[in-house]
Amino acid sequence: MKSYLVTGAAGFIGANFIKYMLRQYADIRIVVLDLLTYAGNLGTIAEDIDGERCLFVKGDIGDRALADSLFAQYAFDCVVNFAAESHVDRSIENPQLFLQTNILGTQNLLDAARKAWVTGKDAQGYPTWRDGVRFHQVSTDEVYGSLGEEGFFTEETPLDPRSPYSASKTSADLFVKAYHETYKMPVSITRCSNNYGPYHFPEKLIPLIIKNILEGKQLPVYGDGSNVRDWLYVEDHCKAIDAVIHRGRAGEVYNVGGHNEKKNIEIVRLTIQTIRQLMTEQPSYRAVLKKRVLAADGQISIDWINDSLITFVKDRLGHDQRYAIDPTKISDELGWKPETRFEVGIVKTIRWYLDHQAWVEEITGGDYMRYYERMYGQR
Repeated sequence: MKSYLVTGAAGFIGANFIKYMLRQYADIRIVVLDLLTYAGNLGTIAEDIDGERCLFVKGDIGDRALADSLFAQYAFDCVVNFAAESHVDRSIENPQLFLQTNILGTQNLLDAARKAWVTGKDAQGYPTWRDGVRFHQVSTDEVYGSLGEEGFFTEETPLDPRSPYSASKTSADLFVKAYHETYKMPVSITRCSNNYGPYHFPEKLIPLIIKNILEGKQLPVYGDGSNVRDWLYVEDHCKAIDAVIHRGRAGEVYNVGGHNEKKNIEIVRLTIQTIRQLMTEQPSYRAVLKKRVLAADGQISIDWINDSLITFVKDRLGHDQRYAIDPTKISDELGWKPETRFEVGIVKTIRWYLDHQAWVEEITGGDYMRYYERMYGQR
């Protein structure tokens, strides 16, 4: 039985990853290590934690004693590190927190893995490693900085982070690479474009827009909404990570993108249009609306779900203009390609949120509302 340590798996991408892996492989054991900070929700993975194939440990990736004890107890073959503070706005508010988790936490995991996996030294003095082990770092395209109107990020694009968040992820990536160069540690890194799909915490654009529409609130769009992102359906990302940890070359970086470039304002307008269309075709969905306006026929009206909900707010500091990923390397080497067109994925995502309002209510408590008001209330 192959043993995995998956950190940050109560969050968005990590939760989707363990669900995918447990479906995909029968003979595995996953230990989830998560501190359950604001964006982590144990309820997201509660049905997956069975005490046998999937176990949960609440803890900090920066806790060395805990990391050492977990490696000793479970003899991990693979570490997949999702754990990170991940929202740019929050990094602008509190940069130091991002250094502690994203840099020091990653280095702590690397060292715990090194202690557990090294079996001796070779003739040149380099460590020798237990067969089949891999440390995988889940990173972001934001480490590359910002693009102009043309071109794509490749694995050879110089690192040029523009925010405290992306600077912390860049540093973590460089530590991972350094452990490979210095110790010959079997590592890999994936850098992905913007993910979307089920279980996405509603501080991010798509789930925030869905939530606000259902509540009849204004839809905040930074600047003029012209910033471009490359959108990747989260399950496609999970499949890419699976391919890299099993078949990717040690020491390599693989870019993972969706070939779905959209301006932020396009995303917002498409979300409005899709929700209205779904509620037209399936009127029972109108029951989840918090804003209740009755039409002349006594039915819940959706006439107000339109572009008038959009409000442009002051742009955030250092807002990168465009991200776009070239996934040629992972496609050529491992045969991975994004399978989900955005027009299909956005409908699946919105349907999921309409069908899982209890999850949204659970995760968006008082701390979230205070954060929302701080971010958008005064803009």
